[in-house]
Amino acid sequence: MAYPTIEELIAQLEAKQRAVLAGGGPERVQKQHEAGKLTARERLARLFDPGTFVELDMFVEHRCTNFDMAKTTRPATAWSRVSGT
Repeated sequence: MAYPTIEELIAQLEAKQRAVLAGGGPERVQKQHEAGKLTARERLARLFDPGTFVELDMFVEHRCTNFDMAKTTRPATAWSRVSGT
């Protein structure tokens, strides 16, 4: 059994990161905007001071299936600065 190379593993992580940052894809983002809403990342970008957002556990997925939560996106765990404090 051949193991993936480090380059292949990095490429997999980068692809996963792009998928997470896409926020469910352009159709989902457009649907949010058409409803007059911002995506979670857009709301966070407005709240936090520029350049201070640090996301933790970007690849974590919840396992809760109550209340149709299996259909939702990932939880966001981060820290940042708000108004320089």
